[in-house]
Amino acid sequence: MTKKQKNLLIRVIAAGAMLLVLALLPLKDYPVVRFLLFLIPYFTVGYDILRKAGKGILNRQVFDECFLMAVATIGAMILGEYTEGVAVMWFYQIGELFQSYAVGKSRRNISELMDIRPDYANYEDEDGNVERVDPDEVEVGSVIVVNPGEKVPIDGVVIFGNSTLNTAALTGESAPQDVSVGDSVISGCVNMSGLLKIRTEKEFDESTASKILDLVENASSRKARSEQFITKFARVYTPAVCYGALALAVLPPVVRLIMGLAPMWGDWVYRALTFLVISCPCAIVVSIPLSFFGGIGGASAQGILIKGSNFMETLAQVKTVAFDKTGTVTKGNFKVTDVHHAAMEREDLLEMAALAELHSSHPISRSLREACGRELDQGRVTDVREISGAGVIARVDGRETAAGNLRLMREVGVDVPECHSPGTIVHTAVDGEYQGHVVISDEIKETAREAMRKLAAAGVTKTVMLTGDKESVARAVAAELGIDEYRAELLPGDKVTEVERLLKGSSEKARVAFVGDGINDAPVLSRADVGIAMGALGSDAAIEAADVVLMDDDPVKIAKAIRIAKKCIRIVYENIYFAIGVKLLCLLLGALGIANMWLAIFADVGVMVLCVLNAVRCLAVKNL
Repeated sequence: MTKKQKNLLIRVIAAGAMLLVLALLPLKDYPVVRFLLFLIPYFTVGYDILRKAGKGILNRQVFDECFLMAVATIGAMILGEYTEGVAVMWFYQIGELFQSYAVGKSRRNISELMDIRPDYANYEDEDGNVERVDPDEVEVGSVIVVNPGEKVPIDGVVIFGNSTLNTAALTGESAPQDVSVGDSVISGCVNMSGLLKIRTEKEFDESTASKILDLVENASSRKARSEQFITKFARVYTPAVCYGALALAVLPPVVRLIMGLAPMWGDWVYRALTFLVISCPCAIVVSIPLSFFGGIGGASAQGILIKGSNFMETLAQVKTVAFDKTGTVTKGNFKVTDVHHAAMEREDLLEMAALAELHSSHPISRSLREACGRELDQGRVTDVREISGAGVIARVDGRETAAGNLRLMREVGVDVPECHSPGTIVHTAVDGEYQGHVVISDEIKETAREAMRKLAAAGVTKTVMLTGDKESVARAVAAELGIDEYRAELLPGDKVTEVERLLKGSSEKARVAFVGDGINDAPVLSRADVGIAMGALGSDAAIEAADVVLMDDDPVKIAKAIRIAKKCIRIVYENIYFAIGVKLLCLLLGALGIANMWLAIFADVGVMVLCVLNAVRCLAVKNL
C-alpha cells in the first residue's frame, strides 16, 4: 500500500472504533457532549472530503461526489442523526480505499512494463574508455556497453559478444533470446549473461522502449463511447439530483402548509439528504474508467498493447479478421522444402544453385546456402551476372550455370517441366541443359493453426488472408490453416481495397480487424476498424499505424486480445446496468420515505465497492 492509502486506512480504523464506542455509550441525556464527541470521528475520517467540497465551491465546480457527501452528512449531523452522518462518511472512505487499491494494482501492472525504461547507458569512446551517461546524450552510431543484468538502453546491432536477452517485459513471455555479433537488439530487454557491445541505430527517444512507454502513457486519453457517455451523464446527472433533492426538501412542506397541514420539515429534509447520498454517481464514474484501465493494464502485462479504451471497445466487436501472410501466419524465413533433380544428384544440384547465387544477399540465396550444408569456395564462381527479377547467370567450375525462375530459363533457351509444389521455384541449367529445380517455401508458424481455432472460439466468424504471394502458395497456406478466404498477388493498395470490401459487407456492430507486420502494411492497418501489428518489436511503422501492438509474433495472442476486450466490455456494462438499476430503485424508495440513510449508504458506497471489485476482474487475463 502507498503512504496515502495507509494513512486513509488508519483514519478509517480509528473513526470506525470511535463510532462503535460512541454508539454504545449512554449519551442521550447529554446532547451537546454527544454532538461534540461525534464530531471527532466525523472530522477524522472526512476532513479531506469536506476540504475538496469547499475547494470545488470556491472554484465554481460545485457538483461532484464530494459536494454530495458533504451536504448529506452535514445535514444529517444538523438533524441530530449523528451515527448516520458519520457512518455515511466512513463507508464512503472505505469505498475510496477500495478504489485507490484497485487503481494501484492496475498501475503496478503497467509499472512493470515501465521498468523497461533504462536509467543510463555505458558509452564507449574511440579510445575504449567507458562512461555512464544519460541515454538521451548517446548519438546514432555510438558504441554502448551492456553488462550482464543491465537493460539495453537503445536499439542497435551487436558488434561484440554473445549473450541471452530476457524480453519478458516487452512480450509477456519468459523464453530468452540468444544474440551474437550481427544481431539486432531492442531497448527494454535485459542482458542475462555475457557482455555486449552495441552500435546504436536510433536515438533514445526513437527507440522501442521509449515508443512503447509513450503509447501506454497516452492510452487513457483515447476514451471509449461508454466512457464518454458516463462523463456526459455525470455532468448532467449530478446537478439534476442536487436540484431534485432541494425540491424534495422544500416543495412538499410548502404544499402541506398551503393545504393547512403540518409541514414536517425535518422529515422531508431527511428524505432529501437520503436522496443525495443515494444519488452519488461515484460507482459509475469510478468503476467504468477503472475497468478500461484494468483491461489495458492486464493486456500490457501479457505483451498486448492496446492504444486506448476506444480500441478496446472496437476490438470486442471484431467478427472478421484479415491477415497478411508473411511474418503473420508464416515465419518469413525461406527454407528449401523440396528438390526435384533430373540430370544430377540432389546434393550436386543444391551445390550448383547455391554457388550460382553465392554473391547475392537475397533471402532465397541464403536458404540455398543453408540447405547445401557444405563449405562453398568463392573461387569456383566467376563472371556473375544478376538478371533483375529473374535470377543469376555465372560460370561455376568453368561451366555456364543459370539459376532462377521460369523467365530466366526462357532467356537461356531451356525448356522446363511444370512444378505443382507451392513455393518459389529456382530452376537450374548448366551449359544449356536442364538439371532440375529447388522449391523454397516460407515456414508456417507452429501456433498458426491453434490461432485460427481460438479465433473461432472467441467469436470471429470469418478469416481472410491477403497476400502478395502467388496464387498456389496462398491456396496451400489457407487450406493448411483452415482460413475461410484468401486473395493472392496483391499490392499494398489492393489490400486496402479488399479491406474496404470487407468493411462494406459487415454490419455496424461487426468490426473488421487487419493483422500485419506493421512495415509494408501501414496503409491497410490504418484503414481497418482495428489494426493489429504482429511481431512489432523495433518496428516504428507498427507502433505508429496500428491500434493494437502484439509485442511478439505469436498469432494466438490475436484471439487473446479479443477475449480480453470482450471481458473488459462485459464488466463495463455489468457495472453500468447494476449501478443505475440499484440507484433508480433506491432513489424512488428514498423519495417515498421508505429508504433510510442506511439503505442510502448501501446504494452509494455498497454499490461502488461492488462495482470496483467487479472492475478489478479486468486485471485477471492471464488464463484467458
